[in-house]
Amino acid sequence: MKVRAITWLAIVGIFFLCTASRSGAGELTDEIRAAIDKGLAVLKNGAAHNGSAPDEAVRKEQIEQLREIVRPLFNFDEMARRSLGRHWAQRTPEEREEFVSVFTDYLEMTYAGKIDLYKGGDVVFLREVVDEDYARVDSKVTDSKGTGYEVSYKLLNRDGDWRIYDVIVENVSLVNNYRSQFSRIIRNFSFEELVKKMKQKSG
Repeated sequence: MKVRAITWLAIVGIFFLCTASRSGAGELTDEIRAAIDKGLAVLKNGAAHNGSAPDEAVRKEQIEQLREIVRPLFNFDEMARRSLGRHWAQRTPEEREEFVSVFTDYLEMTYAGKIDLYKGGDVVFLREVVDEDYARVDSKVTDSKGTGYEVSYKLLNRDGDWRIYDVIVENVSLVNNYRSQFSRIIRNFSFEELVKKMKQKSG
């Protein structure tokens, strides 16, 4: 499964397909479910939901509203570090800071470019498992055509703040896929070229 497809499904699992089921109790599940409800409201109220081409100003407002919902859910620093893998240790503090910023923009532009594809669907939360500072919330996402996907969210606790650091779609890790992709670009070109490519795609 390609990185882009996994990224899309991961974001879909958060709020693009939802009437969220009440199955699967747990505090972390409730937080993700609340984000789904907010994201769904944004999509329903936008022009993208009624099938017409959204006005650019309306679309930008939707994207900003979704960004405000998504950012508190994710630990982008941790996602960026894990996605860069062993290459993270080789980077200067300045390079790390820039990479986190570029990586965050890269992910946000991935979902921002897909909001017009919202067609409805369903999410059922299955279980929540907490092990000290790590947790996992499992769900099943069913799209409007009835196709089901298993989507799991891995969370990390930092000073009482639980945030998502990886999303698993059909047993395939979003972070692991990015790590393979980024490592290949760095190996064949350079870290600087990776950052350049990411900036181009998110721009």
